Amino acid sequence: MSRLAAPAEQGDAPPSPRGGKIASRVVFLLVAIGLMGALFLVWNTITSEREERAQAERTMQVMSALRDLDRAALNAETGQRGYFITLDRDYLASYEMGRALYPRALRRLNRLVRAEGSAEQRALFARIEAHGAAKFAELDRTVGMIREGRILDAQQVILSREGMQEMKALRQALSEMEATEQAILSQATEDAAVNEDRVLPLLSALMLGIVAALVLGFAQSIRAAQSEERASRAEELAEAKDRADLLAHELNHRVKNLFAVILAIVQMSARGQTGAQQTAEIIAARIRALLDAHEATQGGDDSEAELVTLIEKVLAPYRSDENPVDVTGPPVRLTMRQATPIGLVLHELATNAVKYGAWSQEGGRIEIDWSLDDTGAGSDTRELHLKWREICPHPAEPGERRGFGSMLMESSARQLNGSIKRDFDERGAEVNMRIPHG
Repeated sequence: MSRLAAPAEQGDAPPSPRGGKIASRVVFLLVAIGLMGALFLVWNTITSEREERAQAERTMQVMSALRDLDRAALNAETGQRGYFITLDRDYLASYEMGRALYPRALRRLNRLVRAEGSAEQRALFARIEAHGAAKFAELDRTVGMIREGRILDAQQVILSREGMQEMKALRQALSEMEATEQAILSQATEDAAVNEDRVLPLLSALMLGIVAALVLGFAQSIRAAQSEERASRAEELAEAKDRADLLAHELNHRVKNLFAVILAIVQMSARGQTGAQQTAEIIAARIRALLDAHEATQGGDDSEAELVTLIEKVLAPYRSDENPVDVTGPPVRLTMRQATPIGLVLHELATNAVKYGAWSQEGGRIEIDWSLDDTGAGSDTRELHLKWREICPHPAEPGERRGFGSMLMESSARQLNGSIKRDFDERGAEVNMRIPHG
C-alpha cells in the first residue's frame, strides 16, 4: 500500500501504533462480518433457486398425472356412453384405455403427494381417489349390464345421475389440486426472487465497506509516515517505518485474502447447480473487478502501466448500464510511482460519484479524457492533463468543508509535482489534474 506523506504540524503527538492496529482490526472485523452476511445471502439465494427448480419439476409431474386422470375418466365415460347407445363393441376400446390409464396415473399422483405434498393436497387426493373409484364402479356396472343384455337396467343406472355427480365431483377435486400446486410453485418463485433482490444491495454495501477499510488503512499509513518524519533519531525512524510497512502490508494482505475467500465460496456454492451458475458468475465477476481495482491502486510488480488500463481497472466495480462512462485519450505509459497516486485519485472520484455525484442520480454519466501537452519551448518534458467530468441531471451544491478525500487527492498530485483543481457549474463537477510526464 502506497504511503503519501503530508507535512506534520508542530506539536502533534505521534500516533500510537497500538491504536492503529486496533483500528485496523476493528475495520477488518466489520468487513469480515459483512462478508459472512453476504455469503449467507448468496447461499440462501442459490438454495432458493434450487428449491424453485425442484418445485417446478414436481409441479410438472403433478400436472401430468392430473391431466392423465381427467383424460382417463373422460375416455372411459365416452366409451361407456357410445357402447350403450350403439351396442358397438368398438367403443369399448376407449373405455378399456381409460380403465387402464387411470390406476397408473393415480399411483403416480399418490407417490408425489405422499412424498412432498401438503395436508391440503393429501386431503384432495383422498377425494380424487374416492370419487374416481365410485365413478369407475358405476362405469363397470353399466358396461357389465350392457354386455349381459340388460339394457333397461343400464339405462336406469345412467339416468339416475349417480355417475354424472361422481364425474363432476372428481373433476372439481382435480381442479382444486391443480390450483393448489400452482400456488405452491408461485410461492417458491416469489421466495427465490426476494432472496435474489437482496444480494446486489448487500454486496454494494460490502464493497463500500471494503473501500472504507482501504481508506482507513491509507490514513493509518500517512499517520505512520508523519511519525517517522517527527522521529529525531535514525533508530526511531527505522522503527516507525517498519511499523507503517507492517500495518500497510497486513491490511493489504488481509483484504486480498477476504476477496479470495468470498470468491472461492461463491464458486463452490454454485458448483453442480446449473441454474445458479449465471448468478454466481455475475457475483464472482464483480468481486474480481473490485480486486483488480484494489491491486491497481496499490501498485504492482510491473515497471510501467497503461493509463487507460489503470482507469478501466479502477472503474470496473462501479460501471454498468446505469453508470455509464466515456473514456478517451492517446496511449500514455505510467511508471508505478505515477500509477499509484493517479489510481488513488480516480478511486476517490469514483467513490464520490457513487455517493454524491453523477452515478448517484438516474441519467448521470462521466466523461474522462486526457492529453499530453508541451510545457514550453526548449523543454523535453511534457505535461499529462487528465480531466474528469461529471454530468448530472441535478448537480449537488459543493460543500465548503475539505474532507479527507480532498486532502488525499491534493497530496497525490503534490507527490508527482503536479496540481489538481475542482470546478462546479450547472452541469456538475469537473476535475483537472496536471502532472509532469516524460
